[in-house]
Amino acid sequence: MGAGVSTATNGRMIRLFTAVPIPEDVADALERRQSGLPGARWRTRDQLHLTLAFYGEIDERRADDLAAELGRAATGGPFDITLGGVGAFGDAHRSHALWAGVEPSERLSVLAGRCRAAGERAGVAMERRDYRPHVTLAYLKPQTNPDRIGAWIAGHNLLRSPPIRVDRFGLWSSVLGHDGSRYRLEREYWL
Repeated sequence: MGAGVSTATNGRMIRLFTAVPIPEDVADALERRQSGLPGARWRTRDQLHLTLAFYGEIDERRADDLAAELGRAATGGPFDITLGGVGAFGDAHRSHALWAGVEPSERLSVLAGRCRAAGERAGVAMERRDYRPHVTLAYLKPQTNPDRIGAWIAGHNLLRSPPIRVDRFGLWSSVLGHDGSRYRLEREYWL
């Protein structure tokens, strides 16, 4: 894809998102919590990240435009965030994912908004939903017992990470496979 994003797709569509990487010490702590829930498909260490914006499948030309626009989002300098608490996406009858939360951070919200605006400037049709920062820990099979999900959340809800220094974010590609998504860092942007 031009000079910006990998040409490994040979003219096909590429699935992209921007994210903040999770430091090794925090990934260690999250991995220690990834057990004790039958029906959970735990995310591997290299799948743990904090999504800023999801762009979906776009063509290479638009991906190059996006990569250039994201350079404008990388402003404001480094800042700290903290993970806090856990929860599940879904409803009382059917949760589909477990996550680690992020304590409120205006700087993080601004950065996510800039990444979203970069997508819009590049002509990417962005989803209309509120930004809810989190790190996905597991996807849940439909038959996962809701009582067991509640017990896992209660047992891990005091999660609190040390401060995480956000000094960069990345543009990542995602390839869906039978064993989950594989991510590749396409470009890194320093704040």
